[in-house]
Amino acid sequence: MSTITIHPDGWKPAKGYANGIIAEGRVLFVGGQIGWTADQVFESHDFIGQTRQALQNIAEVVLAAGGSVSDITRLTWFVTDKREYLARQKEVGAAYRDVMGYHFPAMTMVVVAALVEDEALVEIEATAVLPPED
Repeated sequence: MSTITIHPDGWKPAKGYANGIIAEGRVLFVGGQIGWTADQVFESHDFIGQTRQALQNIAEVVLAAGGSVSDITRLTWFVTDKREYLARQKEVGAAYRDVMGYHFPAMTMVVVAALVEDEALVEIEATAVLPPED
Protein backbone atom coordinates (compact mmCIF):
# COMPACT_ATOMS: atom_id res chain seq x y z
CA MET A 1 0.00 0.00 0.00
CA SER A 2 1.41 3.35 -0.88
CA THR A 3 0.79 6.57 0.96
CA ILE A 4 1.42 10.14 0.00
CA THR A 5 2.69 12.53 2.64
CA ILE A 6 1.17 16.01 2.42
CA HIS A 7 3.29 19.00 3.35
CA PRO A 8 2.00 22.44 2.34
CA ASP A 9 4.43 24.65 0.44
CA GLY A 10 6.13 27.22 2.62
CA TRP A 11 5.59 25.34 5.90
CA LYS A 12 8.55 24.51 8.12
CA PRO A 13 9.46 20.80 7.99
CA ALA A 14 7.46 18.50 10.24
CA LYS A 15 9.89 16.68 12.53
CA GLY A 16 8.85 13.20 13.63
CA TYR A 17 5.34 13.35 12.15
CA ALA A 18 3.46 14.15 8.93
CA ASN A 19 1.00 17.02 8.52
CA GLY A 20 -1.20 14.83 6.35
CA ILE A 21 -1.32 11.42 4.69
CA ILE A 22 -3.32 10.25 1.68
CA ALA A 23 -3.98 6.49 1.55
CA GLU A 24 -6.34 4.07 -0.12
CA GLY A 25 -7.26 0.60 1.15
CA ARG A 26 -8.89 -1.17 4.10
CA VAL A 27 -9.03 1.05 7.19
CA LEU A 28 -8.02 -0.45 10.54
CA PHE A 29 -8.79 1.48 13.72
CA VAL A 30 -6.56 0.37 16.60
CA GLY A 31 -7.98 1.12 20.04
CA GLY A 32 -5.82 2.92 22.56
CA GLN A 33 -2.85 0.79 23.58
CA ILE A 34 -1.09 1.25 26.88
CA GLY A 35 2.26 0.03 28.15
CA TRP A 36 1.23 -3.40 29.33
CA THR A 37 2.00 -6.78 27.80
CA ALA A 38 -0.39 -9.17 26.08
CA ASP A 39 -1.06 -10.58 29.56
CA GLN A 40 -2.10 -7.09 30.73
CA VAL A 41 0.93 -6.79 32.99
CA PHE A 42 3.01 -3.62 33.31
CA GLU A 43 6.61 -4.82 33.04
CA SER A 44 7.76 -1.19 33.04
CA HIS A 45 6.67 1.61 35.33
CA ASP A 46 8.80 4.04 33.31
CA PHE A 47 7.47 6.42 30.66
CA ILE A 48 9.91 5.24 27.98
CA GLY A 49 9.34 1.55 28.67
CA GLN A 50 5.58 2.03 28.53
CA THR A 51 5.86 4.07 25.33
CA ARG A 52 7.89 1.33 23.65
CA GLN A 53 5.39 -1.35 24.79
CA ALA A 54 2.35 0.66 23.65
CA LEU A 55 3.92 1.11 20.21
CA GLN A 56 4.80 -2.58 20.07
CA ASN A 57 1.19 -3.43 20.95
CA ILE A 58 -0.01 -1.26 18.05
CA ALA A 59 2.46 -2.92 15.68
CA GLU A 60 1.22 -6.36 16.75
CA VAL A 61 -2.44 -5.44 16.12
CA VAL A 62 -1.56 -4.09 12.68
CA LEU A 63 0.48 -7.21 11.86
CA ALA A 64 -2.39 -9.44 13.04
CA ALA A 65 -4.64 -7.63 10.54
CA GLY A 66 -2.20 -8.38 7.71
CA GLY A 67 -0.43 -5.03 7.61
CA SER A 68 2.89 -3.56 8.63
CA VAL A 69 3.94 -0.47 10.59
CA SER A 70 4.37 1.37 7.28
CA ASP A 71 0.58 1.09 6.85
CA ILE A 72 -0.05 3.22 9.95
CA THR A 73 -1.37 6.60 8.85
CA ARG A 74 -2.25 8.26 12.16
CA LEU A 75 -1.28 8.06 15.84
CA THR A 76 -2.96 9.89 18.70
CA TRP A 77 -0.92 9.97 21.90
CA PHE A 78 -2.37 10.61 25.35
CA VAL A 79 0.27 11.36 28.01
CA THR A 80 -0.18 12.12 31.69
CA ASP A 81 2.99 14.19 32.13
CA LYS A 82 3.88 16.84 29.57
CA ARG A 83 7.10 17.77 31.36
CA GLU A 84 8.40 14.21 31.31
CA TYR A 85 7.53 13.83 27.63
CA LEU A 86 9.35 17.06 26.75
CA ALA A 87 12.36 16.23 28.93
CA ARG A 88 12.71 12.77 27.40
CA GLN A 89 11.94 13.46 23.73
CA LYS A 90 15.27 12.02 22.60
CA GLU A 91 14.50 8.74 24.41
CA VAL A 92 10.93 8.77 23.09
CA GLY A 93 12.34 9.14 19.58
CA ALA A 94 14.72 6.21 20.09
CA ALA A 95 11.91 3.98 21.43
CA TYR A 96 9.69 5.07 18.53
CA ARG A 97 12.34 4.23 15.92
CA ASP A 98 13.00 0.86 17.56
CA VAL A 99 9.41 -0.15 16.81
CA MET A 100 8.29 2.07 13.93
CA GLY A 101 11.56 2.71 12.13
CA TYR A 102 11.60 5.97 10.21
CA HIS A 103 7.89 5.87 9.35
CA PHE A 104 6.19 9.04 10.57
CA PRO A 105 2.40 9.19 10.15
CA ALA A 106 0.16 12.10 11.05
CA MET A 107 0.26 12.49 14.84
CA THR A 108 -1.45 14.30 17.66
CA MET A 109 -0.29 14.56 21.29
CA VAL A 110 -2.82 15.24 24.04
CA VAL A 111 -1.99 15.78 27.72
CA VAL A 112 -4.56 14.21 30.03
CA ALA A 113 -5.05 14.25 33.80
CA ALA A 114 -5.10 10.46 34.03
CA LEU A 115 -5.73 7.25 32.11
CA VAL A 116 -8.22 4.54 33.08
CA GLU A 117 -5.46 2.13 34.17
CA ASP A 118 -3.80 3.81 37.15
CA GLU A 119 -0.30 2.56 36.24
CA ALA A 120 -0.53 3.75 32.63
CA LEU A 121 1.59 6.79 31.74
CA VAL A 122 0.83 6.83 28.00
CA GLU A 123 -1.91 5.55 25.71
CA ILE A 124 -1.66 5.58 21.92
CA GLU A 125 -4.37 4.88 19.37
CA ALA A 126 -3.72 4.30 15.69
CA THR A 127 -5.31 4.25 12.27
CA ALA A 128 -3.80 2.11 9.53
CA VAL A 129 -4.77 1.71 5.90
CA LEU A 130 -4.07 -1.84 4.78
CA PRO A 131 -3.70 -3.15 1.25
CA PRO A 132 -6.79 -4.71 -0.31
CA GLU A 133 -7.30 -8.38 0.46
CA ASP A 134 -6.36 -10.79 -2.32
